[in-house]
Amino acid sequence: MDKLHCYFYDYFVSIGVTELSATYFNMLCLLFILLIITYIADKLTRVLLINFFGKFSERTKTNFDDLLINHRAPRNIAHLLPLFLTIKLFPFVFHDFPQFETYIILFLKVVTIILTIWIIRSILKTFESYFKTLPSLRDKPIDSYIQVAMMFVWIVGIASILAILIDLSFLKFFTTLGAASAILLLIFKDTILGFVASIQVAINDSVRIGDWITMEKYGADGDVIEINLSTVQVQNFDMTITNIPTYALISDSFKNWRGMTSSGGRRIKRSILLKARSVKYLNDEHIEKLKKIQLITNYLIRQQADISKFNEKKNIDKSVMINGLNLTNLGVFRKYLQTYIEQNSAVNKEMFIMVRQLAPTSQGLPLEIYCFSSDKRWENYEYIMSDIFDHALAAVTYFDLEIYELNAGIVE
Repeated sequence: MDKLHCYFYDYFVSIGVTELSATYFNMLCLLFILLIITYIADKLTRVLLINFFGKFSERTKTNFDDLLINHRAPRNIAHLLPLFLTIKLFPFVFHDFPQFETYIILFLKVVTIILTIWIIRSILKTFESYFKTLPSLRDKPIDSYIQVAMMFVWIVGIASILAILIDLSFLKFFTTLGAASAILLLIFKDTILGFVASIQVAINDSVRIGDWITMEKYGADGDVIEINLSTVQVQNFDMTITNIPTYALISDSFKNWRGMTSSGGRRIKRSILLKARSVKYLNDEHIEKLKKIQLITNYLIRQQADISKFNEKKNIDKSVMINGLNLTNLGVFRKYLQTYIEQNSAVNKEMFIMVRQLAPTSQGLPLEIYCFSSDKRWENYEYIMSDIFDHALAAVTYFDLEIYELNAGIVE
């Protein structure tokens, strides 16, 4: 480079160019040559490195190297050699212009830091994509951890750039920056809260990607599709997206349906309202009529025999129905529903099954069905539950019971 410097200078002086102009022409020629060398070095390094990574990735079983190529890590790394070459050769180009040299070297150092940040970003993005392919980490908030790492890289990078620009040592710059820590904490408050929340969510395993959560405060009711440093994205069942602050998962209450999805069934818990005045004792005629219902035939035969035996033993006067033991239409209906649900193929028989009477209300007498559907998928669950209650509502009239309905303008 020194020989070229002398050659161009001597040439311009020999053809009659003034010394000052010859110096400028000399610098421009050397700069042009350096740019060509840098471009060729960058192109050559990039081709060689990308081809090497491409062939290497074809021979390996892991997809990590493929992800490195997808996130342009080899391409970014390839820029380092031309950049270092430029930094080394620039002093020869601006040998006669030291005032320019200082600013350009400063600029190249800043470019080096930015390029380094970009390379680290490519590698971190590769790790993020790779971790998401691992079954054991697929439901973990990987985005949050990568974002935290990237945040520290940017802080260190920006601090290094500022330290270079103001000509201050890196350590002394951070010492000075410590005085402004209160302002930094205020600026990065949400980021810090999100980081802490991400760690607690991961440690406590309270939310995973793919979980169905309900958070009424934010109008969220759907599947978690992403957990990052600042927000948790929930795709609602109406296909809208709700963004929840990550720290809200530890400061506010929410419902996670993971327990239901990992269990043997999905709970059905709903009531039908009956008119209290339609409840009555059953006489022998009514009982004989109900014996035609096959699900409760044996039950009625046993109960009728036991009740008759008890009343005869106690000398009960059955001219008045209230005396002694009696069957009621509501009790028999309750037994019928219990038997019907126990024999329903869509209900999980290994989980709790119950038909119970709740406390009377001004809207009627609630008869609650409590069981678990075997199929937990929402559409099928709704179909199973509707099918059970369709049957229950249609069966009410066979037991001389009535469904409570509040007619317009009439309060019963």
